[in-house]
Amino acid sequence: MKHIATIALLGLVSTATFAASPVAQPEKAAACFACHGENGHSKIEANPVLAGQYTNYLEHALTEYKSGARKNPIMNGQAAGLSKEEIHALAKFFGSQTSDLYTPSVHGALKK
Repeated sequence: MKHIATIALLGLVSTATFAASPVAQPEKAAACFACHGENGHSKIEANPVLAGQYTNYLEHALTEYKSGARKNPIMNGQAAGLSKEEIHALAKFFGSQTSDLYTPSVHGALKK
């Protein structure tokens, strides 16, 4: 019984460690910081906060800026030179950041 408890505890610790592993900052993320703030925490109201955004949404948005399906002269230019792998890495990085906009709670209340 003691061995089962030890194995279960090790499983929980390794899962928690894996889940808490930080996502490496892609080299190209620094270019995003000028408008979207360090690690995606924009302080400029007109510029979206990227931190904590859904990864698949960020990938979709960057892909559409790259193709021209979404129109924004600045973002179209920024996304034009990104590879599919770079788009994925950027989306994963910004999606893994915590957002200043809200603090999740058990009841889903927004931080004011």
